[in-house]
Amino acid sequence: MQIKEIFLFAFEALRDRKIRSILTMLMVMVGSALLVAVSGLGTGFTFFFNKQFENLAPNILFINSAQQNPNTGGIASGPPPAPKIVLNSAVMSRIHSLPFVNEVIPSFQAEITLISQGESRTTNSFAIDPSKLLVVSPTLEFEEGSSIRPSDPNAIIIPSDVALPPGEENQFLTLGESVRAEYSYIDPTTAKEKKETKSFIVSAIMKRTGNPTVDNAVIFNTVTGNSLFQKANKYDSLIVVAQSSDLVSLVEEEIRSLYGNNIGITTVEAILETIREFTSGISSFLLTIAIISLVVGAVGTVTTLYTSVVERTREIGTLKALGAKNMDILAFFLTESFLIGVIGATFGILIGIGGGYILSSLASQNENDQPITPIYLAGNLLVVWIISVLLSTVAGLLPSLKASKTLPIEALRPQ
Repeated sequence: MQIKEIFLFAFEALRDRKIRSILTMLMVMVGSALLVAVSGLGTGFTFFFNKQFENLAPNILFINSAQQNPNTGGIASGPPPAPKIVLNSAVMSRIHSLPFVNEVIPSFQAEITLISQGESRTTNSFAIDPSKLLVVSPTLEFEEGSSIRPSDPNAIIIPSDVALPPGEENQFLTLGESVRAEYSYIDPTTAKEKKETKSFIVSAIMKRTGNPTVDNAVIFNTVTGNSLFQKANKYDSLIVVAQSSDLVSLVEEEIRSLYGNNIGITTVEAILETIREFTSGISSFLLTIAIISLVVGAVGTVTTLYTSVVERTREIGTLKALGAKNMDILAFFLTESFLIGVIGATFGILIGIGGGYILSSLASQNENDQPITPIYLAGNLLVVWIISVLLSTVAGLLPSLKASKTLPIEALRPQ
């Protein structure tokens, strides 16, 4: 028989059994749709996080003091352990003298309370030379009218989420407005809580960058931070700028050779690698579920076609009596399973693409959330389609073989 006749016969058989065929195709569709949605969201996650961390210069390293870890069993009590290395100007100069290091930027971090016009907000603060902000976040932009004043101890730079808190209509802070910063700490001499207060003028407002270091903290210069936070020239972190991103690992090795594990080092690439491993684990789990759904769909195809063979025994016998060969019967039923896979996979891919966008929009209902848009690669879609069609076709092999081996005399025997 001709291929065209085989396809027409298989198509008519599916149409004659609409409900059963649709339910079988639905199982294939669900598996395909899940695979597509998970694949698209996984690729979108990777692209999103890579893009976010592009806002951090790839040639910088974050240096922090590692803390002592005494081997005392039980629940820890008393003050926090002392850092192994105190980050001060001497450490800063020594790291600056290493090969392939362009500069070392000191910084302080603390949680402060901003008070303005009777309202208060608790937020993080980041004391750094404001002229070095673009080194940390190359894509940083400011609202119109902003002015960067690196040497002005009274200037403060505010992120947009602090100036206009998410979900609120009224501006908390505006350019040129006066604001009071309050820092609470424990006096090491008296062991009593004390507060340091200083007034600032909002000189600049930063636009959102996606860089959490910048987006979630107010900025003022290091001299002010050292005084306000009572740091006594002991930095919370050092930002080391390598000559290029390719030299970051060499710079890290040099710093390790000086301080070993007594100092904490974090690189942008290390952060990215952690995120990739996390998203890869989630994607693998979801892909496993999607593949199981496809296998369930394949089992459904086997069941449907096997039942169809039993119900169509007389039809098979008639075809054989009219001259149809075993290979013709095998081709009929394999084509049915192939068509189930083609239709189910095609609609499944379309549903999966739409489903990915719906899941993405549901995950970012807050207008301030940055949506993670699914990304569908043509190669991935083609692989899903081929896998779905192959599974469906292979699932029809056993029923097709049973149909092809049916003897005409048995098929036409009165029941």
